[in-house]
Amino acid sequence: MANGTHIRPPVIPGAVIGILGSGQLGRMLAMAAARLGIKCHIYAPEPGPAFDVAAFHTIGSYEDEAALADFADKVAVVTYEFENVPARAAEVLAAHCPVLPDWNALATSQDRLAEKQFVQKLGIETAPFAAVDDSGSLARAVAQIGRPSILKTRRFGYDGKGQTTIRPGSDLAVDFRSVGSVPCILEGVVPFVRELSVIAARSVSGSFAAFDVCENEHENHILSRTIVPATLSDDASSQAIDIVHRIMDALKYIGVITVEMFLVEEKLADGSKRERVIVNEIAPRVHNSGHWTIDGATTSQFEQHIRAICGWPLGSTLRHGRIEMRNLIGEDTNRWRDILGDSGACLHLYGKHEARPGRKMGHVTRVLLKE
Repeated sequence: MANGTHIRPPVIPGAVIGILGSGQLGRMLAMAAARLGIKCHIYAPEPGPAFDVAAFHTIGSYEDEAALADFADKVAVVTYEFENVPARAAEVLAAHCPVLPDWNALATSQDRLAEKQFVQKLGIETAPFAAVDDSGSLARAVAQIGRPSILKTRRFGYDGKGQTTIRPGSDLAVDFRSVGSVPCILEGVVPFVRELSVIAARSVSGSFAAFDVCENEHENHILSRTIVPATLSDDASSQAIDIVHRIMDALKYIGVITVEMFLVEEKLADGSKRERVIVNEIAPRVHNSGHWTIDGATTSQFEQHIRAICGWPLGSTLRHGRIEMRNLIGEDTNRWRDILGDSGACLHLYGKHEARPGRKMGHVTRVLLKE
């Protein structure tokens, strides 16, 4: 059986790597790989924008073990653009070739309760939380954590999907049904001043490289804008990056990871303020808040991920200046002509054919200030 934590020898230019998922993250991974002379083979249940730029693609179910095995036999290593890969699919693939990041990282991040418990065991602060399996345990969890609080499904939630706010006076039975009456986690509301993310990479050798801390703004639970560097103290920035380093080492992680965090200000007895960071969620992959790295850093998050899973040296995370990245959501993409007329804008369109409300269609990066 292939070992999912090591690649010997390293993948070489001209090889083929496999990517699970055909969305925009897979597309940008394939584009980064092509620049390094590596071909990509996309495996997904349905066509997507990654198909347009990959050398090969396979349409297949994640439950089709024969198709997965055939796919794995054609590539040097498999990675993924999203974390909701079925456990059995990862097991089948790993029997034929390395899967990076490995299943341990996937399993930890797929279940919000397991993820919170893992982070807390490392001595890292999270929001207060409690497991919820039914409306009765929801009532007990609310009594413990209070209102308002946030009820989230343990699995398969993103961009605000699979969650609801437990408000004063709300009917808990109705709230539980609204998220599908599936196993959940109840989280306390964190009084944050900013939302942050740290994107970092760890190589086969254990070397670590982090990009500068990102400051994120959301609209309707969807990332709208990222500014880098974030506005926070040097101490808080170091704390955030150290947290990610500890998480990656504990998982023996290979590839790019993203850790979403809250920045909290604590008032001290002498009237001064101290900043600290609280972990929100882990994404074992490249991330929307790291898209700025394509135009704003020496090495993009996508190239960094390819380097890491291929056993290559990590690239420099040097930032080119103060950077702003804005998502193009839904009909925002219709402004493409005006954006192209802006000499400071770097436009990225994902090749999606239908602009639906809430759908990420592209992004725009601007270097606001050279450093």
